[in-house]
Amino acid sequence: MRRGIAATALVASLALAATACGGDDGGDSESGGPVTITYWDTSNATNEAPTYKALVKEFEAANKGVKVNFVNVPFDQAQNKFDTAAGSKGAPDVLRSEVGWTPAFAKKGFFLPLDGTEALAEQDKFQPNLIEQAKYEGKTYGVPLVTDTLAFVYNKALFEKAGVEVPKTWDDLKKAAATIKDKTGADGYWASTAGYYAQPFLYGEGTDTVDAEAKKVTVNSAEAKKGYGTWLSLFDGKGLHKADTTADAYAHIQEAFVSGKVASIIQGPWEITNFYKGSAFKDKNNLGIATVPAGSTGKAGAPTGGHNLSVYAGSDKAHQEAALKFVKFMTSAKSQETVALKNSTLPTRDDAYTAKVKADPGIAGFQTVLPAAQPRPALPEYSSLWTPLDDELPQIAGGKKSLDEGLGDVETAIAKLVPDFSK
Repeated sequence: MRRGIAATALVASLALAATACGGDDGGDSESGGPVTITYWDTSNATNEAPTYKALVKEFEAANKGVKVNFVNVPFDQAQNKFDTAAGSKGAPDVLRSEVGWTPAFAKKGFFLPLDGTEALAEQDKFQPNLIEQAKYEGKTYGVPLVTDTLAFVYNKALFEKAGVEVPKTWDDLKKAAATIKDKTGADGYWASTAGYYAQPFLYGEGTDTVDAEAKKVTVNSAEAKKGYGTWLSLFDGKGLHKADTTADAYAHIQEAFVSGKVASIIQGPWEITNFYKGSAFKDKNNLGIATVPAGSTGKAGAPTGGHNLSVYAGSDKAHQEAALKFVKFMTSAKSQETVALKNSTLPTRDDAYTAKVKADPGIAGFQTVLPAAQPRPALPEYSSLWTPLDDELPQIAGGKKSLDEGLGDVETAIAKLVPDFSK
């Protein structure tokens, strides 16, 4: 997923400096005492981490021979920090890794293959597409912990007051937004300028930023231009909020939605808890969730996101064995049910979608859009391809660059990230 995590760099640095990582920890395994493993948790420190901390305590109580050093690392810093730590043989034994990081770290040899290990003993319980997304060159390097995708989320009351249906296409959305503005005074839709949130527009035209199989950069193709052209058109028109190109755009869009000032946005399940805190969704059932509108091809979909638990390949045998046991516990059906109920995130295994879990309208709603989610290609560089888009799309939306110029610059930047791809 793509989102900001509230935490200070100072606290993170102090926590990491005090952490004994990987096989260097040693513990007391040789003298028969407990093995201490280090776990880097990358969840939201305020809304999510407390649930994982509680599960760690449960694990320790059930496994007296293992202690877990829990370290919450800000999501937006974790990838670089782990890359640096693993390169110097000082990484944590277990990492909560964003799905896009998995192939990149596997390629570098930082992750332990998990096929046939205790961590994947219940592999058949997990959604197959999520296991597939945790693979690199035929081997599995992560166990899916939580999953997500983007959806069209909307304020049911505003839609009902305006007398409009949930849009099936982007053209439908434009018409609905104008009617909502006329009937309620609220804006009908507010789009993001971030690259990740523009992915559905590419999928709607049957394309992506790159064609991994053909080894071709496609972000500036005719199909991509059409998709981004549709994206750009949703910043101008009645009921369509103008582009916010500030550093706080994410927060501005979120606040407008939860306060009822805008009727719909594109968002992921990691915000379910925050939706419920807003005045517009004191009644949780007012939150509408649907598949993102379709493009001209009739296709609709959004990127598959989420996090895997991965084990550091540089840890010694004792620490790896303890880490595998820990990963199995944290990804069990019982643990995933607990996380879903506390954090309103989506489980990765079907047996964790219990009646209690599905009683949450947010989780139940997002579960219905998961079948339309598009798996990411097993390309180590893939997660880095959104960075050029994050640089250029705000300039396009803000009128500082034309669509052709901006996408041309994105194409040049992506070509440098995947030098063996053709344009």
